[in-house]
Amino acid sequence: MNDERSIKPESPALEERLRILEETLPECFIEGRIDPDKLRELVGEQNLDDGSERYGLFWPGKHEARARAFKPSRMALHRAPKEGVNELTTKNLIIEGENLEVLRLLSKAYRGRVKMIYIDPPYNTGNDFVYDDKFAESPLEFEKRSGLRAEDGTALQTNRKTTGRFHSNWLSMMYPRLLLSHDLLEPEGLVFVSIDDNELSNLRMLLNEIYGEENFIGCFIWKCRKFPDARSLTGVSTDHEYLLCYSRLDAKLAGIGRDESKFDNPDNDPRGLWMSRSILGLATKQQRPNLHYSITDPSTNRKYSPPENNGWRYAKDRMQNLIDTDCILFPAKTDGRPREKKYRADLLAENIAFPTIIDDVFTSDGTSDIRALFESDVFDFPKPCALLKKILIQGSSPDSLILDFFAGSGTTAQAVLELNEEDNGNRQFILVQVPESTPEGSEASKAGFHVLTDITKERLRRVTKNLYEQNGKKSDRDRGFRVYKLSKTGFKSWRDFEGSSLEEYEKQLSLHLAETDDKAKEEDLVAEIMLREGFPLDSTLDRLEEGALVVTRVESSASGHRLFICLDTGFGRSLTVRSFEKLGIASEDVFICRDGALTDEAKLRIRELCRLATV
Repeated sequence: MNDERSIKPESPALEERLRILEETLPECFIEGRIDPDKLRELVGEQNLDDGSERYGLFWPGKHEARARAFKPSRMALHRAPKEGVNELTTKNLIIEGENLEVLRLLSKAYRGRVKMIYIDPPYNTGNDFVYDDKFAESPLEFEKRSGLRAEDGTALQTNRKTTGRFHSNWLSMMYPRLLLSHDLLEPEGLVFVSIDDNELSNLRMLLNEIYGEENFIGCFIWKCRKFPDARSLTGVSTDHEYLLCYSRLDAKLAGIGRDESKFDNPDNDPRGLWMSRSILGLATKQQRPNLHYSITDPSTNRKYSPPENNGWRYAKDRMQNLIDTDCILFPAKTDGRPREKKYRADLLAENIAFPTIIDDVFTSDGTSDIRALFESDVFDFPKPCALLKKILIQGSSPDSLILDFFAGSGTTAQAVLELNEEDNGNRQFILVQVPESTPEGSEASKAGFHVLTDITKERLRRVTKNLYEQNGKKSDRDRGFRVYKLSKTGFKSWRDFEGSSLEEYEKQLSLHLAETDDKAKEEDLVAEIMLREGFPLDSTLDRLEEGALVVTRVESSASGHRLFICLDTGFGRSLTVRSFEKLGIASEDVFICRDGALTDEAKLRIRELCRLATV
C-alpha cells in the first residue's frame, strides 16, 4: 500500500539535496532529520569544519545569501497565451520574472537536464543593477517600492560604491543563483559566465567554491572592442572582457576543426594523408639530457643533433622506431633539419583545442544584430549572436537544453535558433529575465518597449519570421517559444491569524481550506503541480475523460513514471477501480487531486492502485 502525501510549498532544491544525502548516509537520519552527532561519527571529526580560520571567499551576508537559495517558494509560473510563436508545439521557454524565484521553481523538474548555461550578469560597475531579493513583500508593497510593472519580480537598485558593501551586495546576489543553477546542469554540463575586471577575481573564487576548483575549464579573453577607446580618462583602452567556464563534473569543450589543407600525400604513402611537423622539443640539455642525442639518416649516414636549448620531442627508442618505419623526413641539404610525417589517420581527436583568445567578433556586431531587427538601438551593448554561437558549439550538442537566466534582449535564444538552422540541430532554450522598466526617453521607450522583456519577445518573433522567410515553412525544427510569467501561487497558503474575533478566524480558516484561489485557472494549477512533482514544462499533456472524471495525464522522458491530475471538487463520488483501469493508471504513477474531494474510503481505494498526493 502506498502512503498518501500532500504537496506543500517547500524548497525543491533543498528537498532533493536532503534526499540524496539520506540515500548516501541513511544512518545520519532519525525520523527524517539529520543527527549531527551521527554525521560527525561517520565522516570523522577531521573532515568537519571546526569554525577556525580557513581559506575561502567570505563576505558580510554570505550565510544569508546561501539560505535564500533554499527558501520555500510561494510563487508559480503561469502561461501567457498568444505572446509566443508556435505555442502548441514548441519546447522553448521565455520566463518573465525574478530569476532567483524562477530557479527555485525549476530546481526539481530540471535538475540534471541542462547541458549548458550561459549568463551575462550585471558587471557591478556602479552604474548597473543588482537584485534586492526582498520576497516577503505583498505585490502592492513591491510595486510601490520598485516601480516595476510586474507584481512578482523584485526591485533593481544601482549598487553604488558609497554603500560600504559594494562587492558584498554583488556577491550576495550572485551566490544563490549560481548555487541553484549548478544542480540544473547535466553531469557533463558546462557553465559560461561573462564578466569584466570589476568582479573577475571574486567571481572565479565563487565558482571555485560552487563547482570546485578542479572543474575549472578556462578563462577566455574576449577582445570585445574593435577600435581603441579614444575617450579613456586613464590613457588605457580596455578592449576586453572575460568568459569563465566551469564543468559540473567531467566535461570538456568540443574544440575547433583542423586545417585539412595541411594534409597531403605527394609520395603516395599507403598510410594515407600526412603533414610534416617539427620534432624539436622544449627542454634544455640540463633539464632533459635524454632528449639530446644525434640521429642518423640511414640513406646518407649524415648525423643531426638538436639545438642545445630544445632537444628532440621524443626519447631515443621512440625516435629510432619512427626512423625505422619511414616516419622521419630527412633533409636533402646538410643545413636542413629532420621533420616528422604525421598521418591524418593517427590523430586521436578530430578537433584541436579551442583558444582562450576570442578576437574575431566584437560588441559592435551585437549592436548590428539589434539594428538589423529593429532599425534602432533599442538595447545597449547586447552580446553578439556570433559570440554565443561559438560558445554553443563548444558547450552543447545539437539536442541540448540551454539556460540563460540573465537573458537581456535574448541573444542566447537567437543564437540557438539560428545555429539549429545551420547544423540541423534541435537545441532548446529557457530564458529568464526580470520585467525591468526601460529608461524614459530611451530608444526602447520611444519604440514602444516599456519593459525589457517586451524587447526579448519581439526580437525572437522577428528572428523566427526571418527564418521562415529564408529557409521556408517546411521544417521539423522548433522555431517557436512559449511565455510564462512568475505569479502568485494558485493554491492557498496559510497566514498567521492576527484578529481577535472567532468569526474572523473561522472565515480565514474556511478560505484556507478552499485550497485554491477561485480565480486560478486549471491550466496554471496543473503547471504548478507539474513543477513541484518534478515534471518539466515541456512535458506532454493529454486530457482524458472517463465517465464523470476529467483527468490530465502528464508524461515526460525525464521521469520514470506518469502524473495524473484531477482538480474536480466532487470526483470522489464517481470514483471506481474500473475508472482507474480505463485511464491506464499504473502502480508507479502518481495521482493528484484535491484533498477535500476524497472521502477516507476513496483514499484507501486509490492508495491500493497508485501513489496518491493531494493539494
